Amino acid sequence: MVGFKATDVPPTATVKFLGAGTAACIADLITFPLDTAKVRLQIQGESQGPVRATASAQYRGVMGTILTMVRTEGPRSLYNGLVAGLQRQMSFASVRIGLYDSVKQFYTKGSEHASIGSRLLAGSTTGALAVAVAQPTDVVKVRFQAQARAGGGRRYQSTVNAYKTIAREEGFRGLWKDDLPCHFTSAFGAGFCTTVIASPVDVVKTRYMNSALGQYSSAGHCALTMLQKEGPRAFYKGFMPSFLRLGSWNVVMFVTYEQLKRALMAACTSREAPF
Repeated sequence: MVGFKATDVPPTATVKFLGAGTAACIADLITFPLDTAKVRLQIQGESQGPVRATASAQYRGVMGTILTMVRTEGPRSLYNGLVAGLQRQMSFASVRIGLYDSVKQFYTKGSEHASIGSRLLAGSTTGALAVAVAQPTDVVKVRFQAQARAGGGRRYQSTVNAYKTIAREEGFRGLWKDDLPCHFTSAFGAGFCTTVIASPVDVVKTRYMNSALGQYSSAGHCALTMLQKEGPRAFYKGFMPSFLRLGSWNVVMFVTYEQLKRALMAACTSREAPF
């Protein structure tokens, strides 16, 4: 690699993995309070009808939710589930972004000109793999973010305790509670459109992940219960923090990823050996 600039050398799979995972973690650290606010808004009124839920709402709006949490639970509550969140980003982003180019080359058989179909197929493949790997971390993250709704009692004592407790009480299937369409919808949308399209499934995902054993028989049952008890508007609870977090997360993530990738490639070329 002597004589090459960092920008002239294609990044290795290791560089992509480390760069994507680290950038995602930095983006998560900055935007995590918005994600926590989104979860609190999404689960609010779960056991009440639409009229009672509106009248007794504890959280109202993005800033109202954040300020209420800080006032009643302290600033650290905004980062409940952060450990699991960082574990999720390191595994999810590393697989989804780090493997994308390699999977795309596999589908195009090394051709430099990838069709839209190949790109979509590669995105679907890496997205599915990322979900399979990172799903347990997402479930634990949501459970921690939603803990305060149980009258102040701690549902889990630590991240490791949460993994063990869920696996023991709900089986390993409990760690993979989710609906894949939510991830694919988010993967192929962008910005405001993504939030509009994905928000109903995201709310159902949050409720289903956070549900006690036997509360809902499936994600579909969860959605139907929400519709019957809270009405259609329940599917857009937490819309604003979700939209704000999606936009800010993407900006921070990809700017940081590009900078980290360049720094790692510069380090590789300076050692005259592959990373």
